[in-house]
This record gives sequence, C-alpha cells and structure tokens, in this order.
Amino acid sequence: MRGMIPYSDLASKIATVKFVAHDTRLFHLLGEISVDENDAGRGLLSVVVVHKYGDMQPGPGFFLLGQHLGYNTKDLLKFWVDQLRKVHPIWSKSNG
Repeated sequence: MRGMIPYSDLASKIATVKFVAHDTRLFHLLGEISVDENDAGRGLLSVVVVHKYGDMQPGPGFFLLGQHLGYNTKDLLKFWVDQLRKVHPIWSKSNG
C-alpha cells in the first residue's frame, strides 16, 4: 500500500478537526480537495485514500465524484489506476 493511506489512518492524523474513518465530513473534505486538484490539472488526489481491508481501494464516493467530473468510470479498476498514475508522480516529486 505504498503511497496510499487508509481512511482511518488519515482521520487519526488530522489534528484540527476530529474525524472517524467513515465520517461524512471527511468524505466531503476529500471531495473538495480532489475537485480543486482536478481543476488544477493534477487529478483526483483522494485516489490515495483507500479502505484498510478488503478491496483496498477508494470508497464509492471517489468513483461517483469521478463520474460527476466527466471521467469514464465504467471500469473502476482502470479509472483508479489511471488516477494513481496521474497523481503519484506529481506528489512524489514534492515529497522526495
């Protein structure tokens, strides 16, 4: 899971507001960040926030947001991987 973070781990790292892993406020915040990043041409940054167990992918809201923004999300895995490939090089440069 290198380069990704589970919802619960992200929620525990935010100190200014207390979130839990399935907090709708957290989902809303992630959506706003993704829209801003997408508008800036950097893709949906919330692609890196994933389920800790099971499919280890973003939740359904990520895919719905992508669809709302005009992306083809019929193949969820392809959409997810395409967004990872777009986001990872941009953010790994700024942190490496």
